[in-house]
Amino acid sequence: MDEYTSTQGDTWDYIAYKTLGSEYLLPLLLEANQKYRHIVIFPGNITLKVPNVEIDDISDRPEWLGEDEDL
Repeated sequence: MDEYTSTQGDTWDYIAYKTLGSEYLLPLLLEANQKYRHIVIFPGNITLKVPNVEIDDISDRPEWLGEDEDL
């Protein structure tokens, strides 16, 4: 697992985009950093854990849509 140190003004979606390559992977970042879930706009010098993302962890179809019967 890598680490990211915030700069003042960072947001969860920006950090997810910068570290994981997509703001849609924000839930993985939040899961790894439960302690900071309450922060919306980060101050500087907060060290966050950045999970290693496997290609299998990325899906084009959100879970809340359920299974696609055509697959």
